Amino acid sequence: MKLWRSGIFWTVLSFVGGLGNYVFSSIIGHRLSPAEFGYANSAFDFIGLLGLPLQMVGMALVHYIAYFRGKNDDARLQGLLAGCQKFLLKATIGGSILVLLLANPLGQFFHFQRGSLMLATLICVLVALWSGFAVALCQGMAWFKRLAVIGLAAVGLRLIFGWFVIAKGDAAAIAVSATTFSLLANLALLYWWKDIFQHGREKISPWNREFLNFLLVTGATVAGTYFFTTGDGLVAKRYFTGDDNGAYQAAARLGRAIPATVGPLLLVMFSSRSGSRKAAAISDQRILLILYAIGLSCGAAGLVVFRELFVKFLIHPYNPEVAKMVIPYSITMVAIGLSQAIGMWSLANRWMKMAVGYGAMGLTYWLTLLRVGKTPAAILHAMPVAAALACCVLCACWLRALRREPPQTA
Repeated sequence: MKLWRSGIFWTVLSFVGGLGNYVFSSIIGHRLSPAEFGYANSAFDFIGLLGLPLQMVGMALVHYIAYFRGKNDDARLQGLLAGCQKFLLKATIGGSILVLLLANPLGQFFHFQRGSLMLATLICVLVALWSGFAVALCQGMAWFKRLAVIGLAAVGLRLIFGWFVIAKGDAAAIAVSATTFSLLANLALLYWWKDIFQHGREKISPWNREFLNFLLVTGATVAGTYFFTTGDGLVAKRYFTGDDNGAYQAAARLGRAIPATVGPLLLVMFSSRSGSRKAAAISDQRILLILYAIGLSCGAAGLVVFRELFVKFLIHPYNPEVAKMVIPYSITMVAIGLSQAIGMWSLANRWMKMAVGYGAMGLTYWLTLLRVGKTPAAILHAMPVAAALACCVLCACWLRALRREPPQTA
């Protein structure tokens, strides 16, 4: 099957899964107070921050799995997969210890002061750390159909938990626990375990300085993506309280759906670019990028036009201020989505300086919001401007790098 068809298939199923997550957000948006709704969604952003270390490792493994598969280097692929078992164990244990050490000081900085919510968040992060390797394996092995099915199963578990359990209470901690329950869907990977690790095959260890350097660069790229797409939620949690935070988080849930919906196209492109730069693959990669850009634009336009309808479905009672927030947030997400495409392309292409620069731009963007975004109006004025400037700088650097690329691989 053509790569771009596989990408569309995954995107369509991910879109269905996204609708399921939207329904889940609607469930908690109607059953929780605005303040509790904001608390729950801020906790989801905090979970993403604490889970960054293993996301960095996972993205590097995706690249190298695809890289060795593209070169038909089965010995190094099996060496990587075999080494992953021990490396993942150490990384997950180390990540878990790091989470336990950082959770309290970071929680205090971002004003997570409720014990029950912090406990639910910690449990969710630890479960996510131990199940996140499944997603990395699926992406690296190009198992996009399986990944889509697992994603749908996770959404189903989340909805079931949300419908039956959240009805029993109104605490944000219960909403966070629904995400923990949904991560059990990743256990389905155990069914294909023998397809991944082939015993008796020649193994050559790929662990060297090159891999470690790439791991550091990957860390910068993954962190940059987090700061671009999610970091504003923690800024809001630090400065906003009560209903203000709830309204902002509602707009954020809608706006972030724009890059999230077409994100699978970008992940398929990343896996393909990591493994091959042949003419046929390059053609598919271009198609994926074009479809991604079109999806961003159409998603933003649709959200802005029908924003009142989306807001009414998401939260109760309806808040017109949320609908107003959606407009600048949507503009911001288009610019950030384009920047993310540049970052992923640069990482897959092994443009190390460019990938690190993307991470630095993401951090700069977040620090800017942390400095000036002390009210909803201030942060929503700053976001589109800062995101557009970052996108322009990255586009200029990307075009310059493309001119240096050999014609057959550009």
